[in-house]
Amino acid sequence: MNIIISWKNVWRNKVRSGVIILAIAIGLFGGIFTNAFFIGMTNQRVESAIKYETANLQLHHPSFLMDESINNGLANTSEQVNKIKDISGVKGISLRLTETGMAGTAEANAGVMINGINPDEELKVTRIYEKIRFGEYLKASDQIGMLIGKKLSEKLNAEVGDKIVLSMADGQGEVVYGAFKVKGIYDTNNHMFDGMQVFVNYNDLQSLLKTAPDYYTEVAISLNENEMTADVKATIIERLQKEVNTHEIVVEDWSEIDPTLKLLVQSMDYFAWFFISIILIALAFGIINTMIMVVMERTREIGMLMAIGMNKRRVFSMILWETVFLSFVGALMGMLLSALSLQFFKNTGLDLSIVGEGMNAYGLDTVIYPKAGLDFYVQIGIMVFITAIIASIFPARYALKLQPADAVRQ
Repeated sequence: MNIIISWKNVWRNKVRSGVIILAIAIGLFGGIFTNAFFIGMTNQRVESAIKYETANLQLHHPSFLMDESINNGLANTSEQVNKIKDISGVKGISLRLTETGMAGTAEANAGVMINGINPDEELKVTRIYEKIRFGEYLKASDQIGMLIGKKLSEKLNAEVGDKIVLSMADGQGEVVYGAFKVKGIYDTNNHMFDGMQVFVNYNDLQSLLKTAPDYYTEVAISLNENEMTADVKATIIERLQKEVNTHEIVVEDWSEIDPTLKLLVQSMDYFAWFFISIILIALAFGIINTMIMVVMERTREIGMLMAIGMNKRRVFSMILWETVFLSFVGALMGMLLSALSLQFFKNTGLDLSIVGEGMNAYGLDTVIYPKAGLDFYVQIGIMVFITAIIASIFPARYALKLQPADAVRQ
């Protein structure tokens, strides 16, 4: 009976109830959509990094983590790769020879990271080929061919067909030079990556650096699903532990390769819940204020109910259910509105190309696809319920302090 009475009481003043319900709905809609926006942005940044930059996993010599020198590589790498290539979930493995150096044209110079790759292997690991804007992807048959990023091409004022001189130090510390022809220019929407990374054929770079056959500084591994990263990493470590020289190989996942990505994911999680909490606290004060006004307007009515035998527990229950109903109607409207909006932007995306330069500088795409899972909506519902209960305590205590005799005379 108390529940039915409370539901009817909510609609006794439709304007006031409508205003607070609308406030709750708009507040939650804003909070959920903002959170979904940041989740979508974070997920896209991580997926982009995995697809175009780091892959899911990488293998290095321990010394390479401290000093990315050509001398800190892995010898007889193919033997190690043969032990892990048949692991379930592994999509592709790319062996790379990397070295820092300088890229120069007649007009400018820039520091770069030079990646010696097998183009056919790299196709299965990263998707740079999807981002070729000018020219074509590197082929294994290309002689002194190279891929550069759009940002680097702008720095060097280089176009497809132009020659770029790469200079670097070999294993003995001697500076070596090589002239390469630009075969393609890619654009991943990450200015830092596009301005630093160049790709050449492994054989060409090996000839310049005079490294031993089957010698690589990096092994990049892509997986069929990003969610498999932790399991595959554990399996690789387990297999390599059976070998005598296990301590000479370090296995890292994308979050260890680029710690800023891990920090981004964690900070966005904290920010999202902090933002939602602030909104709910603000809404709680609005609900408390509204319910106290309701109790004050119905002081005589509550006094009469208490005078004819309604105990304090039932009075408290009535105020509690009114607050819960008021909060949940607003919450359902807000969640429904946000779900419809997210469904729309799920396909079209939110175009922020107006600030594209700034976003690309941090490796972010200009089109964001907001995302919120069912579990997030369930958590929001629980938080709204807890907020409603807490908010009902103050007006309920005010009602319980009323003296029936005094209240009836008001």
